[in-house]
Amino acid sequence: MAAYYNEIEPFAVEWLRNLIKAGLIADGEIDTRSIIDVRAEDLAGFTQCHFFAGIGGWSYALRLSGWPDDRPVWTGSCPCQPFSVAGKGKGTADVRHLWPDFHRLISERRPAVVFGEQVASKAGRDWLSGVLADLEGVGYAGAGADLCAAGVGAPHIRQRLYWVALADAASQQKHEEQQRPAADEGGWRSNGAGRCGMDNRQGDVGDAARINQWRDRARDAGEDGAGEAGRSGVRDGDMADTDDARREGRQLLSERANELSPWSRGVEWRRGADEKERRVKSGVRLLVDGVPHRVGRLRGYGNAIVPQVAAQFIMAFTESQGF
Repeated sequence: MAAYYNEIEPFAVEWLRNLIKAGLIADGEIDTRSIIDVRAEDLAGFTQCHFFAGIGGWSYALRLSGWPDDRPVWTGSCPCQPFSVAGKGKGTADVRHLWPDFHRLISERRPAVVFGEQVASKAGRDWLSGVLADLEGVGYAGAGADLCAAGVGAPHIRQRLYWVALADAASQQKHEEQQRPAADEGGWRSNGAGRCGMDNRQGDVGDAARINQWRDRARDAGEDGAGEAGRSGVRDGDMADTDDARREGRQLLSERANELSPWSRGVEWRRGADEKERRVKSGVRLLVDGVPHRVGRLRGYGNAIVPQVAAQFIMAFTESQGF
């Protein structure tokens, strides 16, 4: 059965279409209505449902973790603006607080597993507490983790709350019995919390070990490169030599990181207006030059999850459940 994607932003919808066509995310249908207008019966026949789909980050993350396209699951990264420190701070009073509608659909359809994500602010943590309480009230066990992109080797922080909810087996069975007539007619059916086909997981569990190894080697590289100058004490006349040592250390870091971390391949160091040097992908133009071409990408990436982080969270969940 096909996947269901719910997304209202036209540029993201077109992006999803291209990703589906290229086979990079699960094949499926895109619903461009607001989640407010989506009804439970609209989701009949779909194995996976991705709400606030953006550019398909959750579908891609599921594939990275080894979760097959035909294994039932729901995902949803509810809008973060009401709870972000960069927003207006309206919280649940914000019209973009759409958890109640996501909760409504979960309650009526009762998917076996739901994954989600939210900004890791204080307001976001309070939001997650309410979400887990709501889910517990309708027969789900939930948990979350505060994770950052740097944890998988990315050169930035992007702190986010990832959460998962698993349907209680008893209440799930009762719901299935209530839904059986519709299933017999070809409608939606759930495989149950403990029987959703999570065996034969194919995720690469070696990724975490390789990331840890990269961190160790990166630390050693820093000590061998720039660290020696810092430990020996620097006189004013030695500043040029120290800068050279730091550059050599950073270059060594990049070379060693290339062996293990795809985030660091093909990078170079550039000095910004604040005189700080940062890693950027080789060939990427600075923002001022070529803004019209890059705004779409910035909007897409800015609202997207980091799939590699989500994949690690998914794998941790499946391993904890013995799938």
